[in-house]
Amino acid sequence: MNQSFAVWATKPSIEVKDSVADMIFDLVAKKFIGISPPESTDLRKNFEDFLKGMISFPIYFPGTSFYNCMQGRRNIQRKLTDLLKERLSTPGKKHGDLLDLLVEELQSEKPMIDEKIATDVLAVLFFTGFVTLSATLTIGLKLLTDNPKVVETLKEEHETILKKREDLNSGFTWEEYKSLTFTTQVMNEINRMSNVTPGIFRKALKDVQVNGYTIPAGWLVMISPTAVHLNAESYDEPLKFNPWRWMTQDETKRIAQQRNFIPFGGGIRLCLGAEFSKLFISLFLHVLVTKYRWVEIKGGDVLRIGEMMIPQGYHIQLVPAT
Repeated sequence: MNQSFAVWATKPSIEVKDSVADMIFDLVAKKFIGISPPESTDLRKNFEDFLKGMISFPIYFPGTSFYNCMQGRRNIQRKLTDLLKERLSTPGKKHGDLLDLLVEELQSEKPMIDEKIATDVLAVLFFTGFVTLSATLTIGLKLLTDNPKVVETLKEEHETILKKREDLNSGFTWEEYKSLTFTTQVMNEINRMSNVTPGIFRKALKDVQVNGYTIPAGWLVMISPTAVHLNAESYDEPLKFNPWRWMTQDETKRIAQQRNFIPFGGGIRLCLGAEFSKLFISLFLHVLVTKYRWVEIKGGDVLRIGEMMIPQGYHIQLVPAT
């Protein structure tokens, strides 16, 4: 991550979403399955093909978005399956990545997963990092740019961490991550407002009564996080970026906010990448506010549909802090 920031700081400007996506994918490919460019470049193209055709008319014919989407999905599964089989055949050779841990679990006496689940876990974590995180951080950077008081408070929290370190050159530790209070509030607010996942699906296992209506058993229900997170009954001034709302002392408001906060889903089926996303955002913000400042160059016009997005891109110049 530090290397990516340093490279960005040498350029006149960067497009935030594309640059963050590049950084995340290269990092995830290395830490999850131990591959680097150019090998990871082909895998990324397959993810891009998959993403472009996810919401498309289902015509499975060469040249269509849906066909490319399905081919990308097939290639992703083939690549991850081949890597897993290769590691299983040489269990003594360690690479220091997530795939090593999955292999250890698969070869334990009573494994909790099988090979199919292992490859699905990898694919989901890749998708979470590559697609949703880059969009979330782009929106987050725009929100921070428009709210300098939040940036100053963030800097104070992270500079306090630096002052407590015995070794100023040491890395960001787990204890430091867990000690972050305001950063967590900022993350919550960015996730609440960005809503990069347009829908969450659940299946009704039995008839359910909701506000006088019956959802029959077997029906598929789509929950809109945007509708939940921008509901004025749960959040005061829902369109206002206000990280301080998460430290309210009003017990009723606090419970309402937490109960209606679903950026990673809800119940027992939370997003597999939830904790990875939180850690990554915290580390990104730590590097950003302690080592750099930024200037808005162009773009940044926000559009709301089922999610919050910046369709024309967001360009900034990153400048080392003095």
